[in-house]
Amino acid sequence: MVDPYWLLDPEVIHLNHGSFGATPLPVLEAQTEWRLRFQQDPTNFVVETWEPAIDEARRALADVLGVRAESLGFVPNTTTGVNAVVRSFPLEPGDELLTTDHVYNACRNVLDHVAGRTGSKVVIAPVPFPLQSSDEVVEAVMDRVTARTRFALIDHVTSPTGLVLPAAAIVRLLEDLGVTVMVDGAHSPGMIPLEIEELGPSFYAGNCHKWLCGAPGSAFLWVRSDHVGDVTPAVISHGANDPRTDRPRLHLLFDYPGTIDPSPYLTVPVAIEFLRSLHPDGLDGVMATNRALALKARSLLCETVGTPPAAPDDMIGSLAAVTLPPGSGERPPGFVDPLSRILRQKWNIQVPAFIWPEWPSRNVRVSAAPYNRIEEYVLLSEALEIELAAPA
Repeated sequence: MVDPYWLLDPEVIHLNHGSFGATPLPVLEAQTEWRLRFQQDPTNFVVETWEPAIDEARRALADVLGVRAESLGFVPNTTTGVNAVVRSFPLEPGDELLTTDHVYNACRNVLDHVAGRTGSKVVIAPVPFPLQSSDEVVEAVMDRVTARTRFALIDHVTSPTGLVLPAAAIVRLLEDLGVTVMVDGAHSPGMIPLEIEELGPSFYAGNCHKWLCGAPGSAFLWVRSDHVGDVTPAVISHGANDPRTDRPRLHLLFDYPGTIDPSPYLTVPVAIEFLRSLHPDGLDGVMATNRALALKARSLLCETVGTPPAAPDDMIGSLAAVTLPPGSGERPPGFVDPLSRILRQKWNIQVPAFIWPEWPSRNVRVSAAPYNRIEEYVLLSEALEIELAAPA
């Protein structure tokens, strides 16, 4: 059951939009047009077309994010944005970098790398899962704050558990204490309403290729005005010594890392308009529909596997993790439970089952995208009932 706007294999049930997204045909067609324009006159495109086109895309994205366009730079993915900020941040031996145990693995690696080079320390706040209230997240984070806490990386929507964390409350408390906060919003754009400037962190990075349904390679980094001079991009290029004053410094640094394919950035406005066209209430309607489907799917799957919902409804967006019965035997390698491969190979269902936080604990995480239907989760429910009852 695949929507005609997508190229997804109709023989497969795709319940993992959250990992890599899926680009709809109108966006792919627009991307092809931009690539052709580049190839028809590469020099003119880079010299004359690139900056105005990037600016137009940025304005469209800024409107969705609730930010001013001058504070927004494009990056290939959220992890690149996190790298730029964390690796630019001044740290001394003994300083502490705070995050939670729900942090995305790639970004945790960035923190560990920087801590190893600077003599600083990564402090992990253990957030309970399952949990009863978002207050438990706030308490867990604030309990790990010390006089040496300098920087915090907080997920807006977590990857392994699909929780929408109370970012506003955490940001406010930490920033009031003088802690510089970066929000990892990899899943947020197109999943939950955003007003990033009102949210108030020092930095915010997010993807456009997930819930905004943009092309892979489209993401952004937002920098609060008082930190614009504090960030060096992961790739230092011509903008570093560009003497122009007619463009924001952030744009000079991030817009042109060298010769790349800029089409993922340039098609962001098409992705936004496409999503808006899917519902009478525009993007808000799409987000609400996805969330309602995710909650319905979670309820169905919880009943099937015999575990209660792991979080209150107000912490669910378009992702929902369902706790599975504990695994048996030795811990499998990696982060993904073998159940994922079984579901793909035997049932043609693409859905991740994560080993989290530690074996034998595990969960299955479903996504609800515009092309999904409740019947697909019913099939997953039937497959889980059989596979979980099978001998290990």
